Amino acid sequence: MKKLLLLAALVATPLAAQESDPAAGVSQERLRADIDTLVGFGTRHTLSEQDNPERGIGAAVDWGLAEFGRISANCGGCLTVVAPERMVTGARIPEPVRLRNAVAIQRGTERPNEVVIVQGHIDSRASDAMDWRSDAPGANDDGSGTVLVLEAARNLSQRRYPVTIVYALLSGEEQGLFGGRLMADYAEEHGWQVKAVLNNDIVGGSCGSDGWCDDAHVRVFSEGPRADLTEDLRAAQRREGGENDTPSRNLSRYIDRLADKTEGGLDVRQIWRTDRMGRGGDQIPFLEKGYPAVRFTVAVENYNWQHQDLRTEDGIDYGDTPDKMDFAYLAKVTQLNIRTLDALARSPVPPASEAKAAVQTFTDVAWQEVPGAIGYTVWQRRTDEPYWRPEPVIENVVATNARLRGVRGDDWIFGVSATGEDGTQSPVSSAVPAGQFAPNPAPEGETR
Repeated sequence: MKKLLLLAALVATPLAAQESDPAAGVSQERLRADIDTLVGFGTRHTLSEQDNPERGIGAAVDWGLAEFGRISANCGGCLTVVAPERMVTGARIPEPVRLRNAVAIQRGTERPNEVVIVQGHIDSRASDAMDWRSDAPGANDDGSGTVLVLEAARNLSQRRYPVTIVYALLSGEEQGLFGGRLMADYAEEHGWQVKAVLNNDIVGGSCGSDGWCDDAHVRVFSEGPRADLTEDLRAAQRREGGENDTPSRNLSRYIDRLADKTEGGLDVRQIWRTDRMGRGGDQIPFLEKGYPAVRFTVAVENYNWQHQDLRTEDGIDYGDTPDKMDFAYLAKVTQLNIRTLDALARSPVPPASEAKAAVQTFTDVAWQEVPGAIGYTVWQRRTDEPYWRPEPVIENVVATNARLRGVRGDDWIFGVSATGEDGTQSPVSSAVPAGQFAPNPAPEGETR
């Protein structure tokens, strides 16, 4: 198929800051040291002590805030450190309790309202979800996600980006996704244009409870039909397609392609469901608001080493402790997150697009202009193909529409990506109902 190329003057030379690997500085030693610090708080249960400087969730959140402060000091104050909080109750929180997140905001230099978020939950639990007194080390679940976020901040804060990066340590996940809900509400209240959320939960182990090990893959979970679909949009998707083309699914495809470019890195295993069967994570509150979000987690889980009291029974060790983690594996997941954040923070928002092909032998694809884009690329795949084809249909178009002659649209799914000034491409936004990387408007008279 015919390609249209931009004039050579429009093809940006990568900036010097992007010539080196943004994840090259990831340190297994720092990851391990941070895990040891988190485990040293004894428990980080949401119902545990708030004012003990050495034990409990209060001490852990204070440490996370202080660590963000130290990282900010090393980049000349480039991070704004905040601690969103609220009082919460729920099925696993019978009495009102103070809930705090530790958050650092690295504001974009050109489009600060465009936001990408990387997060993990800092709380932990033992076998009984209500037991806040027992030790609950939470090394892998989710100390691994917590230290990944800190390491991402250390590396990416040394660079400047047109788009804002938010680093978030969330509380209350084990008691009902309370920290994720608080963070999603914070984003909405501040009017952020959230184009991607990378939730990292259990990302530091490589062997399962059945002895099966896999240190070559990481799973990325993404939702199918959007959580914020209206009845009209559901009906449109039933007619036109799009159930496999949510922004979160295209974000997952984007991460997979980035991973494939890194020799010696992890291979992404895309899991096309919102989360593991019967379980959930802090990406869900964002999805409910219509924000694109995915979950990173290990290729194979060990159920003896999560949500367990520390003990040995019948020669089997139970409990989530640092000695059971694979720090080389955690470093690779951290690097993949950092490279993804780097690409997302340098690229424009994926443009909302649409395709028209009814009763005609050609297809018209049109899209909205987005800030920071110097060109747009059109992609397609058969309706029964899982991934975008390696070669685009039309590359680096400076207009906001294209006619694909001889292409009968009934047989295809189309999408559009945007290219930034340094040549970095955004994820693809599918030209289907509700394919845009933005929340769907609520029905008239309703709020979300």
